[in-house]
Amino acid sequence: MAAVGIYKIALGVEYRGTRYRGFQRQRDGVPSIQASLEQALSKVAGGAPVTLSCAGRTDALVHASGQVVHFDTRVERSMHAWVMGANMNLPGDISVTWAKAMPSHFDARFCAMARRYRYVIYNDQIRPAHMAEEVTWNHRPLDVERMREAAQVFLGTHDFSAFRARQCQAKSPIKTVHHLELLQHGRFIILDIRANAFLHHMVRNIAGVLMTIGAGERPVEWAGQVLEAGVRRTGGVTAHPYGLYLVQVDYPEEFDLPARYLGPHFLSGLEDVAAR
Repeated sequence: MAAVGIYKIALGVEYRGTRYRGFQRQRDGVPSIQASLEQALSKVAGGAPVTLSCAGRTDALVHASGQVVHFDTRVERSMHAWVMGANMNLPGDISVTWAKAMPSHFDARFCAMARRYRYVIYNDQIRPAHMAEEVTWNHRPLDVERMREAAQVFLGTHDFSAFRARQCQAKSPIKTVHHLELLQHGRFIILDIRANAFLHHMVRNIAGVLMTIGAGERPVEWAGQVLEAGVRRTGGVTAHPYGLYLVQVDYPEEFDLPARYLGPHFLSGLEDVAAR
């Protein structure tokens, strides 16, 4: 593409979603991650418009430490310039972490093979004053072993209709969960899940079921019963968005995208969590 004057650039992006209605640009001008990035990148491109495609459109108030986006441009800049120039023009809660020139057939959304999320629960009787909108507070004592046992039912390929939001636009509720672990460090409980794709609110609904079981309000078997029922109303309350992070997107090896530690930042120093 460079030979004909068109460059495809992939970027790694992280953000705190608290101030935003979600990643996707909003018609009514409400702040979004996409709009902020496009405006910043357009300034680096000398005013030329920039339109982004992303690996996954995170919801309102949801965060990311491993989002991947791409755009096409006729403007030639170094990768360093795309990163530093964008960050100079972005608000403090959005950062570009890397940039790489890509072949024409790369697509941040359609080339993604799997996505990984972490849902961070702060389990304590007293609500946290710090990071109050970056973790989900649960005041009930949670039994992590019960949560781990219940979580096993979600591994593999299933119909996740009971875990999708009413407004979900996915064509099929059939998804494959490759990995699901419950990690614990002090008062943090981290639900770490990787799948080929996710339905709208799927992770938050799984988290809600597991927290209910962890609190002893439902038996371990309830997770399988909800999954088998295939009806959203059987699955209880959708967990808050605050603790949810898109932490990784997997692509074929041929693209060789830069790798960073699994986020979010405040977990990166915890060896028993960060090394997973």
